Amino acid sequence: MPDASKDIVINTTLLIALTAALGKLDVLKTLYSRVVVPYEVAEEIKMGGKDAFGVDVFEQSSWLEIKPNPVILQPYLQNQLDRVEASVIQTALQESIQLVCIDEIVGRRVARLSGLNLTGSIGILLKASAMGYPLSIIDALDRMRAQGIWLGQGVVQYAIEHSKKE
Repeated sequence: MPDASKDIVINTTLLIALTAALGKLDVLKTLYSRVVVPYEVAEEIKMGGKDAFGVDVFEQSSWLEIKPNPVILQPYLQNQLDRVEASVIQTALQESIQLVCIDEIVGRRVARLSGLNLTGSIGILLKASAMGYPLSIIDALDRMRAQGIWLGQGVVQYAIEHSKKE
């Protein structure tokens, strides 16, 4: 039986951030045995059409476990979050996956209240770096910002301080 502690449900923000930072998503395959993408996340990433940023990288990542149907959301999730973030939490709860990747503050709070463990885009980059995945945190942050991904100064400082020496 696969190690469920190495499973993760991911949000759209992570897919875009990793594509900006690294140009690919294979770091997820390195870190996790199962990477689950709710139907709603897949739809959101493809919404801009084939030429939208990150769609090609997403579609080439055939190892992602993309859910084929929308999830039925619990009312408390519908009332607190947009449907995409809510689908990440609902999917994790239904699949008994303890770890979700959500960057948005309200989504993180609701995930915690739902008993889930959290990581974010920066957390995944830091974990990959610590495990020897070849990347420069500073370069990754620069590429993310160049793509218009907003990163608070505190997050940037934290990432730089906690990255391994490059």
